[in-house]
This record gives sequence, structure tokens and C-alpha cells, in this order.
Amino acid sequence: MTEQMIPAAHPIIGDEEIEAVGAVLRSGMLAQGPQVAAFEEEFAAALTPGAEAVAVNSGTSALHLGLLAAGIGPGDEVIVPSFTFAATANAVAITGAAPVFADIDPETFCLSPQAAEAAITPRTAAVMPVHLYGHPADMTAFSRIAQRHGLALFEDAAQAHGASLGGRRVGTFGVFGAFSLYPTKNMTAGEGGMVTTSDAGLARRVRLLRNQGMERRYANELVGLNNRMTDIHAAIGRVQLAKLPAWTERRRANAAFLDRAIREGLTQSGLPASGPESVVVVPPVAAGAGHVYHQYTIRVNGASGEQRDRFAEALREQWQVGSGVFYPIPNHRLPSLASFAPGLDLPETERAAREVVSLPVHPALSRDDLERVARAVTACARDRAEGHA
Repeated sequence: MTEQMIPAAHPIIGDEEIEAVGAVLRSGMLAQGPQVAAFEEEFAAALTPGAEAVAVNSGTSALHLGLLAAGIGPGDEVIVPSFTFAATANAVAITGAAPVFADIDPETFCLSPQAAEAAITPRTAAVMPVHLYGHPADMTAFSRIAQRHGLALFEDAAQAHGASLGGRRVGTFGVFGAFSLYPTKNMTAGEGGMVTTSDAGLARRVRLLRNQGMERRYANELVGLNNRMTDIHAAIGRVQLAKLPAWTERRRANAAFLDRAIREGLTQSGLPASGPESVVVVPPVAAGAGHVYHQYTIRVNGASGEQRDRFAEALREQWQVGSGVFYPIPNHRLPSLASFAPGLDLPETERAAREVVSLPVHPALSRDDLERVARAVTACARDRAEGHA
């Protein structure tokens, strides 16, 4: 009998979420209302203590409104990584500012503080690291850089709900943090986002911007947008938020199992399990970092993009193990954003784009699933080492 495909991602929606949505529908209050207000309070208390949370309709809106509320606009530059989803740079560009791309740290896949500092110009207004795959960027270094150069510091925490550095939660380091609540994130509201900030004035500006620039109906204070979250989405988010701690621990346990099993499998196959000669490199975690494993991302070390794609294809076709490639085309080479980076060379970004594969790590995985994922990676690594892939 053919084994069932292990999906790369698996949103978990249960009866509690369904009942919460039903309760909102029965209430007749569907737009932004008491569920949104409660979700904002609970999200801030659980994930960004000491900060306020403002709910919006997507993670991209959270980035966009955070930037607008912080005063970013035409003439400004914001330093961002190129190795991330395009929403990060899109949000900067849509304000009229220019995204400036800098290289990544090869260990964490996050924006390199050294590369970011080297990219500062007289027009630089801010730096916006991304906590990629659920691993926190080096916010200690970025805080020093921002202070040294008089820059604002923002956080794209779309993939990092509950991640931390030195015991401090992401979304509390910068002027604002932006979270996504898309279905494949570690928790979801169906769709939505959160802006987190300890600046009460910025929080109020985000609330105005999301609601056509008004706090009281028809008393528009500034030009705004309609980026509100509905009570339907907030009701889902509140249920998911309560489940997030257990899901995060399950992701971490799954990642630890894969770390161990893949290394053991490589060693038993006579292959290096670590270091520059390793065919497959499991994701390292920086000292003091609390990784939440939105993705469990390995490197197919030294692979071309085509070889990496064959590796992922073998996982799928021979082992029924789903995977994802995030992100095969760096932002600075996308047709939509390339005009901001003519002739730019980002070697670590390009290497990561060729080599990365994200394996299943979600909480729905069974022990058998995890064992099959590890066996599959070992087998594909062995094939590659023997020149068969």
C-alpha cells in the first residue's frame, strides 16, 4: 500500500474554532468589535508583554501600517533582507520609501548585522530584520546599530510567534513588530496580522490608519485605509492563541527529533553529519535564541538550484514527504523589486536560495512521520553523495 503524503504544512482547525466562528455569526456583530479588542489584549499579554497589539487584516498590512505610522515615506531608505517573502520589501516600497537589500547570516538565514550596517547611507531611516523561519534575528546587535546611527528599528515577526532572544520576545525590541496570522503560520486567524508596539502614539496612529483615519465615526483625522480585522477572524485567533504554547513545544520537539535522527542517519551511512563537508546541514540555533520552527530548513550543501529541486522531488516522489523551498528567488532579483538593487551582489543570500529545503515540522506529525522524514533525508543525501542525484 502506498504511504500517504506527509504535507509540508498542516493548518489545525478544530471544533473550538468552528464554534467560535458560529458564536460570532449568531451574534450579528461581524466587523471589528469585541472579539478583536479581546484578541488584541490577549495577544499582547501572551506574546509581547509590555507592548500593545493592534489587529489588522493581514501580516502585510501590519508591516505597511507600522511603517506609515512610524513616518516612513518618500526619500527614506529601509534596510531589509532579500532572502525573505516579498511582503517585507513590498511594504517599504508601497510607502514610497526605498527598500535597501543586505545579505544574511549563513547560520540563521536572518539579516546580517554587519551587512546591514555596511548598507547605511545618509537616506537610511530604519532597519527591518526578519525573524526568518521562526529564528530571531540578532536584535542585540541591531539595537546597537540603530542607536549608533540614529535609526529606527522595526521587526518583521510574521513567522516568529513566541520566538525570543535572551529571554525577550520578538516584537518587543523595535519601534514596532509585525506578525502574520495566515493559515500556514504557527497560529492563524484564517487571515490577519498584528502590529505590536510600546509606543502609545504609534499604536493610535495604526488604529486610525486601519479604519479610514478615524477613531470616531465620520471624524476622520488623517488619510487612512480599510485594513480592519473582523470579529470572525479574531474569534479564530483567540482559540488558536490558547493552543499556541503546546504547539510550539511540539514543533521544538519535532525539530529536536529531526536534528538527532538526520545526523544519526548520515553518520550510519558513512557521511559527515556536520561541518562544511556535510551533504545536508540541519538548522543551527544561535546562543540565547528561542526558535519556534515555523519552518525546519535544511541546506543541501553545495547544491545548485536544480540539484536542490531534484532533492525535494525525490523526497516527494520516492518517500511521499512534502517540502517547501522558501525562497528560490531573492527579492533583489524579482522583477517587481529589482529596480531597487541594480547590480547588487549578495552571496550568502544567493547560496541559501540555491540550497534550502524546508521539511515538515508541524504539530500534526506522528512519530512514524518524523522517522520517515529523517529516513528520506538520509537516503536522498546518500544518493547525492554517491552521485545519483
